[in-house]
Amino acid sequence: MREKITEIRESLRRKGYRLTPQREAIIKILLENPNQHLAAEDIYVMVRRAHPEIGMATVYRTLDLLSTEKVINQLNFEEGYSRYELESQTHHHHLICLKCGKIIEFNDNLLEQVEEEISKEHSFSIVGHLLKFYGYCSNCLKKEDTKNQIV
Repeated sequence: MREKITEIRESLRRKGYRLTPQREAIIKILLENPNQHLAAEDIYVMVRRAHPEIGMATVYRTLDLLSTEKVINQLNFEEGYSRYELESQTHHHHLICLKCGKIIEFNDNLLEQVEEEISKEHSFSIVGHLLKFYGYCSNCLKKEDTKNQIV
């Protein structure tokens, strides 16, 4: 974790920003909860345990700055609010359960090949993509099967 924080500190410094204690606390929350896709309110509750002086406005400003500077990703899963994760070197996609809201990350090289083909076919320089699949996770499917068997 220390290495990642040092890397982020240097990245921000090169862009003219400091890694303040508040920013570091928020980054630590994201590092300690990988693959959780936390909402700003979740981060606020977690960071206040160790830093009760941090306000919600600070959390929002920090998330905005870190997102703008590509330290974190701001994700929209059509819930009416954003979720956040640390920027990852590995490109991944999301499966979103429509019943319980569970988010599952996956990586598929086939999609990268499709991106290359589309780029060539349309003479278009693709710099990224976002793919979300909506459906039902295995737990919700099991619950539904059990419910249907009872009826």
